[in-house]
Amino acid sequence: MMDMGSVLLYLLLGLAAGVLSGLVGIGGGIIIVPALVLFFGLSQHQAQGTTLALMVPPIGILAAWTYYKHGDVDLRIAALVAAGFFLGGLIGARFATGLSNTVLEKIFGVSLLLVAVRMIFFK
Repeated sequence: MMDMGSVLLYLLLGLAAGVLSGLVGIGGGIIIVPALVLFFGLSQHQAQGTTLALMVPPIGILAAWTYYKHGDVDLRIAALVAAGFFLGGLIGARFATGLSNTVLEKIFGVSLLLVAVRMIFFK
């Protein structure tokens, strides 16, 4: 059984990834996978498998199934993050359409840099 705090954190992760996805076109691989590893303690395999499961139709069904057969997919986490991602994508997209191309490029670059620095130096 998952406690309410974990449920809310997974929904917030999905929301944040959805906003960034809608804003600058990044989300699953660059936000959700590192967050599941660094903040939620999943293994890299579990994080990748779970992220593929939340994006299954139609993108990752065969890859997610492969991870699932190895026990590396948590469907509860995938469903919660997907719910947040759904709403977050809309929020991010609406915000992004009001920004200039230059500002959007800078936000995208900073997002990638922050994730890279975190993954390289703080694990």
